[in-house]
Parts: sequence; structure tokens; C-alpha cells
Amino acid sequence: MAEILEVATHEFADKGLSGARIDAIAAATRTSKRMIYYYFGSKDGLYLAVLEEAYRRMRSIEAELHLDDLAPLVALRKLVEFTYDHHRDNEDFIRLVMSENIHRAEYLRQSKGIRQLNIQAIDSIRHLYDRGVAQGVFRPGLDPVDIHAAISALTVFNVSNRYTFGMIFDRDDRQTQAKTLQREHVVQLLLRFVGYAETK
Repeated sequence: MAEILEVATHEFADKGLSGARIDAIAAATRTSKRMIYYYFGSKDGLYLAVLEEAYRRMRSIEAELHLDDLAPLVALRKLVEFTYDHHRDNEDFIRLVMSENIHRAEYLRQSKGIRQLNIQAIDSIRHLYDRGVAQGVFRPGLDPVDIHAAISALTVFNVSNRYTFGMIFDRDDRQTQAKTLQREHVVQLLLRFVGYAETK
């Protein structure tokens, strides 16, 4: 099942739900369509399983950052750097998110566990932010979901718009990883958003 999910992730990310072919996934995993349908029920079921696994894997790695053990500024920097690196190194994840937005989250709505996964991520940011406010290094009055949205906006854009942005502004290098936005610039923008300006 893990191999099927891995191959299906790339197939769905590369071709979208409508363009992906179960035959291609079966051939690449040396299995059969019947076996895939046995495990996942349908093509839609496999697509949903791929989405859930992509989010689960990211949140699992994120939990290993142990942000509660770090000072708020260090923790926020580490979270932003991790998210930037994860998205840059996992373009399939960003393509899946883009595809699911085209479907208006139709398939994620069917997931029984996806909200809980992401609630944990928001809780982590809330604890980090509240500690920063209490210590006087973050400005009060921000919503943790807005902080999460700001991190996502910048780190997803870095990958999702790399080809259009790169072509328009003559930064089109398909042989390298996404660098629409510089990593440190993203960190500094987020630090300033929460009310802290880091000086060198």
C-alpha cells in the first residue's frame, strides 16, 4: 500500500485527478487494478488516501520539531524554515493542494481525519504565539490561523508560481529547486508580521 501511495502521489500531482490513470499506477507498482481497488475502493478513494497521506506525513515531521522546547522566536523561525524547505523539496505536495483547490476541497471534505491533523498544527502555533506574546516578543491580537495562512501563502507561492513568475521575470530555471522567494526573506516577513524585527 505504501508503494501504491507513493506512485499514485506523483501520478495525481503530475496529471491531476482526471488525467491520472490507475493502469499507470498498477504498472509502476507491479500490481493490478483489482488490487488497487481492493485497497482503496476506487480511483477517487485512492486520490483521497494520497491527499490524507501527504498531509499526515507533513504534520508528522512538523511534530518532530518540538517547538514547545524552543524560545518563541527560535521556534517560529524553525517552523517557517521547515515549511519553506518541505514545500520546496516536495513539489508533488503543492501540486496536490493546487489540484484539490480546483475541486474546491470536494475530496478533503470526505476525509474523517484531515481536520484533526490540521487542528494540531494550529494548536502548535497557538502555544508558540501565546508564549511569544507573554514574553513581549510578539504583538497581541493575532489569530493563529492567520499566522498559519501567512506561512502557507509565502511558502506555497514559492513553489506554485515558480514557472509563471520565473518566465515573466526572467528567473525561469527548471533545473533547480523553486526560489521565487528567498528563504530568509520569508522568515523575516513572518517575524515582522508577528511584530518582531530581527536586526543583524
